[in-house]
Amino acid sequence: MTAVSSRGPMARPAAAGVVTGLVGFTSAFVIVLAGLEAVGATPAQAASGLLAVCLTMGIACIVLAWRYRMPITVAWSTPGAALLAATGLVEGGWPAAIGAFLVVGALIVLTGLWPQLGRFIARIPPSIAQAMLAGVLLPLCLAPISGIVLNPWGVVPVVLTWLVFVRVAPRWAVPLAFVAAAIVVGVTLVRDGASVDPALLLPRVELTMPTITLGAMVSIAIPLYIVTMASQNVPGVAIMRSFGYEVPWRPAMVVTGLGTMVGAPAGGHAINLAAISAALAAGPEADEDPTRRWIAGVSAGVSYLVLGAASAAFAALVLLAPPGVIPAVAGLALFAAFGSAVHQAIDDPRERMPAVVTFLVAASGIAILGVSAAFWALIAGLLVRTVLHAGRR
Repeated sequence: MTAVSSRGPMARPAAAGVVTGLVGFTSAFVIVLAGLEAVGATPAQAASGLLAVCLTMGIACIVLAWRYRMPITVAWSTPGAALLAATGLVEGGWPAAIGAFLVVGALIVLTGLWPQLGRFIARIPPSIAQAMLAGVLLPLCLAPISGIVLNPWGVVPVVLTWLVFVRVAPRWAVPLAFVAAAIVVGVTLVRDGASVDPALLLPRVELTMPTITLGAMVSIAIPLYIVTMASQNVPGVAIMRSFGYEVPWRPAMVVTGLGTMVGAPAGGHAINLAAISAALAAGPEADEDPTRRWIAGVSAGVSYLVLGAASAAFAALVLLAPPGVIPAVAGLALFAAFGSAVHQAIDDPRERMPAVVTFLVAASGIAILGVSAAFWALIAGLLVRTVLHAGRR
């Protein structure tokens, strides 16, 4: 009886951690691959980047949860990956993107060590930051719609699966939409008599020497850092606080910033505190006793390490998919983030017009002087806000 009771208390939070890892990975890994390839990664380099973020965030989960006995979970920056997908190639190509990832990691570490930088980021109006994110996400969220026209036989089953499970099991809607996409890929391979190169299924690290270019700093590093802080780290702390946990800010930023820097040469774009998925490990569903929920954080970290070993197989599945199927999954995965960003952007009537301008510039996809639309959206929104609020209290 003693042995059973000692295992029982650990089994539930451990299972919650596994669910956290599975949901977090299957809901967004296609966005990570799309973002990395958009800024110049080859399929092998993108698979390496997926492996890098899995390993670094898995280790970060284990370290933070074990050390502070809290269900602290770490995730990749999904909004950041979407930003990369919308940004595209920059001056210097993939090596310059790697340099930008390193700078983002350094900025996150600096945020933890230098409180003034955190306060400066906090001064950026949330409506502006969320409007930029919504504008970046809009083209990606349209992929399921255009995919139905491009490849109805492949995309419609994915969309219908998502729709059914949004109704009956929202947490699993996107993962099961990906399962439907995997079935579509399998049927397509069998129908076409195609074979899979076994080498594609083996995880491997592709290191790239970083370069620093002004275009990459402005187009990737600055927007990626702002989006990661505003849409992941700050909400992640707030969600944990709602469950009664005070995340140690400085250690969390140092660990995730260093993890980003370590993973960057292998293609990892950014890791950060989990936001939405944090509730899976920190909520009462993980365990009635809050003092045992830290086990879920460790379990989630172990799950990410295991999933990292299979990252090449997932990347190969994406590579073999018929047109429109994987972008549709990515778009469906971003619907909730897009809705939340739009709501926060226009919630305050006094901030609505600057937010609208920010959203439209970001959604336009313009690139001026080699600098992406995300940066110009921030500038335009802040400029309009300054003009409209000048002289007002």
